[in-house]
Amino acid sequence: MMDERPRTLLKALVAQRHWRYGDFVGHFTRTAEKVIRKGTANPTISEAQFRRWTAGTIRTLPGPDACRVLEEMFGVSAAALFQAPPSAESPAPAFSLKDEIDMTARDASNEAGAAASASISDTTLDQLRDDVAELARSYHSFSAFEILQTARKLREEAEQHRDRTQVPAQQQDLLVIAGQACALLSAAAFDLGSLDGATRLARAAALYGETARFTPLRAFAGGALAYIAYFSGRPAEAAQIAQRAQMFTGLGDVAHRRLAAIEARAHGHRGDAASAQQALNASRQEGRGHIDDLHDGVAGEFGFPDDRLAMSNASTCLLLGDGEQAEAAARTALDLVAGKPEALRSARVVGGAAADLAAARLLCGDLDGAADALERVWIVPGEQRATGLLTRTTRVRRALIDERFRRSPLADEMGERLEHFSRLAAQHQLGVGAGAVAVLEG
Repeated sequence: MMDERPRTLLKALVAQRHWRYGDFVGHFTRTAEKVIRKGTANPTISEAQFRRWTAGTIRTLPGPDACRVLEEMFGVSAAALFQAPPSAESPAPAFSLKDEIDMTARDASNEAGAAASASISDTTLDQLRDDVAELARSYHSFSAFEILQTARKLREEAEQHRDRTQVPAQQQDLLVIAGQACALLSAAAFDLGSLDGATRLARAAALYGETARFTPLRAFAGGALAYIAYFSGRPAEAAQIAQRAQMFTGLGDVAHRRLAAIEARAHGHRGDAASAQQALNASRQEGRGHIDDLHDGVAGEFGFPDDRLAMSNASTCLLLGDGEQAEAAARTALDLVAGKPEALRSARVVGGAAADLAAARLLCGDLDGAADALERVWIVPGEQRATGLLTRTTRVRRALIDERFRRSPLADEMGERLEHFSRLAAQHQLGVGAGAVAVLEG
């Protein structure tokens, strides 16, 4: 029987959408009008070219502009589009009717909003603000790669609209929206293991916040930079960044709690138990009822709920060698997540807290208890195995080679499963940031 599988990923994606040549050209042309710089001739494609592209008979990639259009259309690199599609074990990205409808709705909204020359529609601005907020609130439901794609488009939209308005209030709102999208891009880049990219994006978010005079965004970006710094082997600098961020005015209780928890982790990495404990205590203090428009108003990835606080503090306690306090914090985090509606439960928090619980039990010599805790780690899907979780599972692997467990078949089995768990993580599958993260949790 002849192999009827498509020879290129491009062919597979076109087939998923049931596109013929005319359909493809229509999408290609509209996309080119969006992504190619004005004043430059847009690339075109004949039917013969289309047949060669999908058949996989070309020897070199199309021109740079055509590649940009294809990457925008499918969310996949041009090089990958002209290679054989993935195997059944790693299927091609699925066509989503919802995504197609959302894209069409966004295009229509953009074109309607562009009618005014000196300002943009308030409806357009409200929709863009809602889109960024929704992405932040549903961050836990998507893979980091999906967040990266969506947040990038939202930032670009905000900048495009900023070029169209001369109204100061609208300019400021769009700066804040673009900055929020940059902050989400930074979080996604970090989750994929790209510390350099995450740093640049967090600094861009801070600059947006400074330009817009929006201190909550500057504080959030400062916390992200501190977090990245101690993962990069600079815990003293991380502590200083977190302390400076706490000095911004206009922050709510959630912002202060998040920054205190980050500072505590930085001190833990430095081995400064007294400073770490002081910051831990500050992160647990009852607030004064203060709120801000980012950490509380938007919340989601910009928030810092009690389960994330407990998970972060469990890691700090492990760094301090306090297994008892670490286990209590990890158990609290898991209990808090279990108490949420299923749609609001974060796989990252469940996996991270469970890994910390396993590490705390190993610290106390409880191998069976650690194995039980890891049952909640194994179920985290590959696309949700982000940098924070992988550093925690690496810490567990390191603990398993302790002299107390070296001749235990159970310890050997757990170590092998953890190695396999990391190998199937999204950042390793995509080849993004593999090996770039300095694992400081052990």
